[in-house]
Amino acid sequence: MTLHRIPLVRAGVPASSAETARLDAVDGTPLALVDQAPPLLATLTVADLRRRGPSGTAPDAEVFRRAGELFATAELDGIGPERYCELQARSAGIPISTARRSLADIREVCTHMGERVEAERPPGAGSDVEAGRIEAVWARRGDVLAVIAPGNNPGVHVQWIQGLALGYQLVIRPGSKDPFTPARLVAALLAAGVEPAHLSLLPGGHATADALVRAADLSLVFGSDDAVRAYAGDRTVIPRGPGLSKLLQLGELTEQALDTICTSVGYDAGMRCTNASAVFTDGDPMAVGAAIAARLARLVPGPPLSPEAQLPVMPIGRATAMRAHLDARRAGAVDVAAPLYPDGPVTDLGDGSAAMRPAVLVCDRPDHPGAAIELPFPCVWVLPWDPTEGFAPLRNTLALTILGGDRKLAVEALREPTIRKVLLGPLPTFSAGTTSPHDGFLGHELMEARGYGVAAE
Repeated sequence: MTLHRIPLVRAGVPASSAETARLDAVDGTPLALVDQAPPLLATLTVADLRRRGPSGTAPDAEVFRRAGELFATAELDGIGPERYCELQARSAGIPISTARRSLADIREVCTHMGERVEAERPPGAGSDVEAGRIEAVWARRGDVLAVIAPGNNPGVHVQWIQGLALGYQLVIRPGSKDPFTPARLVAALLAAGVEPAHLSLLPGGHATADALVRAADLSLVFGSDDAVRAYAGDRTVIPRGPGLSKLLQLGELTEQALDTICTSVGYDAGMRCTNASAVFTDGDPMAVGAAIAARLARLVPGPPLSPEAQLPVMPIGRATAMRAHLDARRAGAVDVAAPLYPDGPVTDLGDGSAAMRPAVLVCDRPDHPGAAIELPFPCVWVLPWDPTEGFAPLRNTLALTILGGDRKLAVEALREPTIRKVLLGPLPTFSAGTTSPHDGFLGHELMEARGYGVAAE
């Protein structure tokens, strides 16, 4: 059988490498050969981009709209949208329904890219000034942006597209589990008219990622807490670590509130950074946890290509190890979901892979370490909350949904700087507007306002 091959892309031009890595599905079936970029090639690619320099103008909104349409509907590099969804689901272990949903999600973001760029520009900063005036201009902090991409959910890749809209030359190191999404996005953007010198794709290991971070002007780095800590204090690195999104449930646990909680935890198989990993409640944590567990237990385990599948799948050895890792970190918390699975919390699918059933861990104190644990499957910690403690127990949160509270409480949450988004009412933690910030405005980290004056003629 001939495997699909994912080549390197250097300044828009596909290239092969002497080194390749075989990419297997979660059940061990070979899926593709991925050309690998060694660290030296990564460094040389960035140096070559510097010699070329960026073009004078960034792609316009129509280019991104066209790219989104191509990503969702076209055959690119010999792969149509349905085949892409199959490959992506089997390699990353996500349900194919999630992969299919990403087609529409990425098209939607591309359609509104022009609006996002304008929304993030400070009103007082333009792109040029008239002679005889001294004003603010909106300028890039560099020319080359490295992207150390993840492989958990295809939708996360919409974040780096904005770098193109701001005129950066992008060098993307895809995650090992999902090179398909960034490769398809690169192909769609090039076909839509993005200048070749603005797009490079360099699969490789950690050494390649480190080389890109050292060589580029700025780097958008997705990864674990360890990856974020490794670049702490480096102003050229824009970290995107675990989300640790949460809900605050106050008063009666209504059906609507329970729906919002469980959707926040289990949507897209629990593999988004904005899936909830903790619920704080002023009620009885055990009762709230039991209700959540009963609802999440309905999520269907199955192979990634099953239309009914709703949970992540991984090689059975990794699934068993992840569950053991969770059990070792429970620190007295009670998993009220585990008894609901007669065959255990890891469902053997009989092909070398396993589905991860949801975990609901009830804690007896608000400072339980579980509130800072996020895993790539529906895993939620339920903790007590006392209003006198304020929002200190809910710090370091990407998205917080408040159920049963009022606007005064929501404004108080917004004053906590480590809570990056607040949603009041039955809005799942992954809810977003067309131009709302994800983790602050990315444009404000890639760009800055500078003074610029031109003498009168």
